[in-house]
Amino acid sequence: MTDPSSTSAGNPFDGRRVLVTGAAGFIGSHLCAALLARGARVIGVDNFLSGTRDNVAALTGAAGFELLERDIAEPLDVEAGLIINLACPASPVDYQRHPVETIKASVLGAMNLLELARRQGAVIVQASTSEIYGDPREHPQHESYWGHVNPVGARACYNESKRCAETMFATWRSQYGIDARIARLFNVYGPRMRANDGRVVSNFIVQALHGQDITVYGDGSQTRSFCFVDDIVDGLLRLAAAGSDAWGPVNLGNPQEITVAALARRIVALCGSRSALRFMPLPADDPVRRCPNIAVARATLAWQPQIDLDQGLSATIAWFQQQAGTAR
Repeated sequence: MTDPSSTSAGNPFDGRRVLVTGAAGFIGSHLCAALLARGARVIGVDNFLSGTRDNVAALTGAAGFELLERDIAEPLDVEAGLIINLACPASPVDYQRHPVETIKASVLGAMNLLELARRQGAVIVQASTSEIYGDPREHPQHESYWGHVNPVGARACYNESKRCAETMFATWRSQYGIDARIARLFNVYGPRMRANDGRVVSNFIVQALHGQDITVYGDGSQTRSFCFVDDIVDGLLRLAAAGSDAWGPVNLGNPQEITVAALARRIVALCGSRSALRFMPLPADDPVRRCPNIAVARATLAWQPQIDLDQGLSATIAWFQQQAGTAR
């Protein structure tokens, strides 16, 4: 595939001022590093509700990087030609602990950033989520599918506020003509995930490394499609660099589906662990199947994942081992 940041037309990020919200989060910190490597001047914004300073420690003091502690639920006045919005708690542990803050980040934050983009004529990219499809009745999920979401359920503060943000991006685009774009991210994993963030990959890795039973909710037959963070960052950069007609929504995820039980066994094997699987009741509104149709991403962005599951899991396991001081 051709990297849009290194085409014959030149590097669209070189020297460009890019505002990344949620910069100290798992995905945001990887995105900031990738933009800096492409010559961008990056203004990172985070309120550190779920992001950590450790994630951006290596970037602090780097030429072209500035980190601001701000809450995007309040208006921002930052000069940028490109805005990429990743600011929102994204794990069930975080958004169920902070439901009001999650809604404010998604809805008020989207409005504030859209207005900033409108004032400055900036391109703005929204990192949305596969959660907008809810517990889908269509499989795999295409961007044209409207979803099956419980508006008052345990996950509603996240998926409904993300759906509202998408509506706002589409509305500001149609009414004000701003260059607003939407990416829907599916089950991202990789280094810098928090050990206690409640997501299935990090949970399984931490439990396997400690020789604990692997907690599998439900019977383990529910499926997910996991995409390594480097591939997601590449997709976001391609969307940001694409023509304005390729605005989305566009699914970014790995179409290779796996059951949760099979994922648990694969992680146990890769960790060299003897952990057993322990099955627990399935949480409310937990999706039974989740897998993206990425035909739009292939056609409009020339994008598809490059890192297979074992390769990505091995890199993630190595990072957790290093964090715990247990690298072998």
